Amino acid sequence: MTWTLPEPTLAAPGSDPALPPGWAAEPKWDGFRAAICIDADTVMLRSRRGTQMGPAFPEIVVGTAQLPDKSALDGELIVWGWEQGAAQCAWDGPTAREPGP
Repeated sequence: MTWTLPEPTLAAPGSDPALPPGWAAEPKWDGFRAAICIDADTVMLRSRRGTQMGPAFPEIVVGTAQLPDKSALDGELIVWGWEQGAAQCAWDGPTAREPGP
């Protein structure tokens, strides 16, 4: 499969009416930025720099394989710490994930 997704959009500062004047904020999730492309029976999972991530995240590949053909997703892969509350993102793993079995 040819990787045909456009370049990923990088985060940009946002604004919130609740912030004091002159302040800006955006969430920082501390996960892995990933783009997924589904083409026929192939799921391609890549980093924003184009590194193949499928072997390190087989559960994401399997989970997205059911999406319609020609689908594309761009987002952040994170480990959500439900026990710590909805506003807390928990990542206890290494900075780079090893391929699964």
